[in-house]
Amino acid sequence: MADDGSVDRLKGNVKKAAGELTDDEGLKNEGRVDKAEGGIKGKIDEAADKLRHALHRDK
Repeated sequence: MADDGSVDRLKGNVKKAAGELTDDEGLKNEGRVDKAEGGIKGKIDEAADKLRHALHRDK
């Protein structure tokens, strides 16, 4: 199964929330980075699925 980035987005949300509770800027920033990575992975997975679909449609 391809990683659609949902785990990274969830991990980012948890880190960001923990950083907000503890007033830890570093942890908040890590959360933001994890969320962004998850979003990027999701977009890449989406594009790959579209490409696979287009390639199979042309056969």
